[in-house]
Amino acid sequence: MEIIFGRNKKEQLEPLRATVTGSIPAWLQGTLLRNGPGMHTVGDSKYNHWFDGLALLHSFSIRDGEVFYRSKYLQSDTYNANIEANRIVVSEFGTMAYPDPCKNIFSKAFSYLSHTIPDFTDNCLINIMKCGEDFYATTETNYIRKIDPQTLETLEKVDYRKYVAVNLATSHPHYDEAGNVLNMGTSIADKGRTKYVMFKIPATAPGSKKKGKNPLKHSEVFCSIPSRSLLSPSYYHSFGVTENYVVFLEQPFKLDILKMATAYMRGVSWASCMTFCKEDKTYIHIIDQKTRKPVPTKFYTDPMVVFHHVNAYEEDGCVLFDVIAYEDNSLYQLFYLANLNKDFEEKSRLTSVPTLRRFAVPLHVDKDAEVGSNLVKVSSTTATALKEKDDHVYCQPEVLYEGLELPRINYAHNGKPYRYIFAAEVQWSPVPTKILKYDVLTKSSLKWSEESCWPAEPLFVPTPGAKDEDDGVILSAIISTDPQKLPFLLILDAKSFTELARASVDVDMHLDLHGLFIPDAGWNAVKQTPAKTQEDENSDHPTGLTAPGLGHGENDFTAGHGGKSL
Repeated sequence: MEIIFGRNKKEQLEPLRATVTGSIPAWLQGTLLRNGPGMHTVGDSKYNHWFDGLALLHSFSIRDGEVFYRSKYLQSDTYNANIEANRIVVSEFGTMAYPDPCKNIFSKAFSYLSHTIPDFTDNCLINIMKCGEDFYATTETNYIRKIDPQTLETLEKVDYRKYVAVNLATSHPHYDEAGNVLNMGTSIADKGRTKYVMFKIPATAPGSKKKGKNPLKHSEVFCSIPSRSLLSPSYYHSFGVTENYVVFLEQPFKLDILKMATAYMRGVSWASCMTFCKEDKTYIHIIDQKTRKPVPTKFYTDPMVVFHHVNAYEEDGCVLFDVIAYEDNSLYQLFYLANLNKDFEEKSRLTSVPTLRRFAVPLHVDKDAEVGSNLVKVSSTTATALKEKDDHVYCQPEVLYEGLELPRINYAHNGKPYRYIFAAEVQWSPVPTKILKYDVLTKSSLKWSEESCWPAEPLFVPTPGAKDEDDGVILSAIISTDPQKLPFLLILDAKSFTELARASVDVDMHLDLHGLFIPDAGWNAVKQTPAKTQEDENSDHPTGLTAPGLGHGENDFTAGHGGKSL
């Protein structure tokens, strides 16, 4: 498995023409932009966890039936410091870095102090966010990095703390139809309080229609929710939205702030300071977007760990939301690089299968309802919400499917009733081996798989003018455990789940995490000189690529985990 996880990947700096088999739909014009860890060793030093690896951006530019591939490491401060020192000198969540042993005692003491209240990494390896006219590589710290989506060049570094008081932030923001961004982060012990902060970034700077204005400067706090514990806030990777509400799960997978403050001195990573409290509850917070306050009823469910919300919507007086849930935190533990060896597929087993769970939360609780009565009157789900004493409601989900992760949906249905989920299928092993289309209405599924192939997160791109929810294509970057098989971009018909085309590239492609598709708003005359494939070398015709003029419309991209009204 080192060929997949542990070995550093090579950049493909110039556009490389892919070998296309099948037929790419003529309307599919744009760039699939993805992010994930690509470098796991620097000099003689190694990262402990796969999620710590240095960010490697890559893209597939699709135009007129042709595909060009390129990749480039994010030139973060973290990357530059590590490369200059030829070893890991910036700490990641699962790997604590230490100062040069030749430094004097004062330098060492300062390093200890700086790690007590850590200045986190800007190694933004998880996702890509669109903000106004710009695109940013994101991670779960307070830093994001602006990037050029065409060249993959790294631009300025942005610190959320200049605009909103958060130490951590999710990589799965939501977007409304106007392009406004809603995200949330954790503010640790700020003025004696630890809280979860939801903040809104406008699509454009207020009062200005000129390009180049930074909307981040006009970020505003949307809502704050006090953490149930000052020094043990919940970890969360995403959240949900409907047209009128926001869904946040305060789960018993917690960060121990005191342990984190002393981790550097104790010689342990920050990740070791995360604890799953299996005796605790998962609290469900429903925030009214109009009042910007949580509804007063206290909703909770059994302990679980959720990384990805799928979608949420309102029906018959309830908020229904779908999540991928685990019964423990074993997923994170499995991705320590020491576990990612040649026996990984056979021996690495989750202690709980990721399950698609649907919850129903009643928005208005009848005070006269009997204790123990089910408050959910929605006929489309078997999920229940049982009234208890003291204004508490115990929510039990409907289990829709077992064995899926990395969910995506048709973006137009975010926050609305929907039917289809596109995901990677996984069972007891976290290795994705199939792409899944799940119908939440009929409870049926379609699948794509191929021997020795590992698919990345499947991304849905709708056909222009489509009326059906599944009228479009699925894009997934596929890598292979067979060294003789080239990686490729897979294009599936989203309705039938049959293969339309694949674009194979002779490159050292990495297994990525998340990303988005940027449709073209028209092609400009910027010329690029692509690297030649062997097929080009044997041709008498020179190759050339006209670079896309990437769309900068208000909603001119396809992303996951989106919302409707912020």
